[in-house]
Amino acid sequence: MALSRAHRREEVNFWPGFVDALSTMLIGIVFLLSVFVLGQFFLSQEISGRDTVLDRLNRQISELSDLLALERSTGKEAKDSLALLQSSLASEQAERARVQGLLDGAASSNAPAQLADTQKALDAEKQLSAKAQATVEMVNQQIVAMRRQLAALEEAIGAAEAKDKESQTRISELGSRLNVALAQRVQELARYRSDFFGRLRQVLGTRPDIRVVGDRFVFQSEVFFDAGQAVLKPEGRGELDKLGAIIVDLGREMPPDLPWILRVDGHTDNRPIRSAQFPSNWSLSTARAVAVVEYLVSKGIPADRIAATGFGEFQPLDVANNDDAWRRNRRIEFKITER
Repeated sequence: MALSRAHRREEVNFWPGFVDALSTMLIGIVFLLSVFVLGQFFLSQEISGRDTVLDRLNRQISELSDLLALERSTGKEAKDSLALLQSSLASEQAERARVQGLLDGAASSNAPAQLADTQKALDAEKQLSAKAQATVEMVNQQIVAMRRQLAALEEAIGAAEAKDKESQTRISELGSRLNVALAQRVQELARYRSDFFGRLRQVLGTRPDIRVVGDRFVFQSEVFFDAGQAVLKPEGRGELDKLGAIIVDLGREMPPDLPWILRVDGHTDNRPIRSAQFPSNWSLSTARAVAVVEYLVSKGIPADRIAATGFGEFQPLDVANNDDAWRRNRRIEFKITER
């Protein structure tokens, strides 16, 4: 009966499941926030580029408007000149009529000398009239050409304004499409990351030297390396074999256009190392990350889907200065993220 009661008490222990669910939910929230910030950054870059195009179009419209105003001013001056020439032509025609009257009067009075003078004056008036008519015709042609130019300028301004509206519409559509695409990528990557975490938990089980911190799987460095070394231990290779098999299978399931990458981060504690091989903790943490990456690549993970990063002692999990803190901070982290 005592064994039965103990068994029932173990069955109602919900705490580990609750902690696991809460950790997964926090991971998803942090990831969604980071992707949203990244999406907003790229969207702002894209909109900034479109703003540059809009500014250029606005400058072109302003230049065309100035040119149109200039052409209209020139057209007004031409019309004024035409009116003046037409007035002069009317005056010349009146003078011609007067001279013609004088000529007719002289012809009826049989005054040959006066007739000759009048005829000369009439010829001169005819020449002036012909020149005035030629000038009027030329001005009329200039006015027609200016009207064509004005029509072309108005058409160009209309096309520029239409292109401006079209660009604004396309920018709005682009922003909406970018947000939708980013949301889809976030959902896809979150689903595969959750799958990765689930499979890795099943394979590795519950171990004190392997844990989840945020959106990363954290292995203590002692799992893979001896103290102060960057050469993989045989038992460390076995753990990486399990991890590599999961990543390779997961990579086959992911869409080719999903920009995922496995980031391997090396970390050390804050005690300085100054050996001939590793002059700093930067060197040691980077060398360990590179060793893990090279081994996983040899197990089938594509080289363009994995990256090595060394953080030295500058990203500690525990800021205390004792053996437990140093052990926690010496670690190798695995994170599936976007490129």
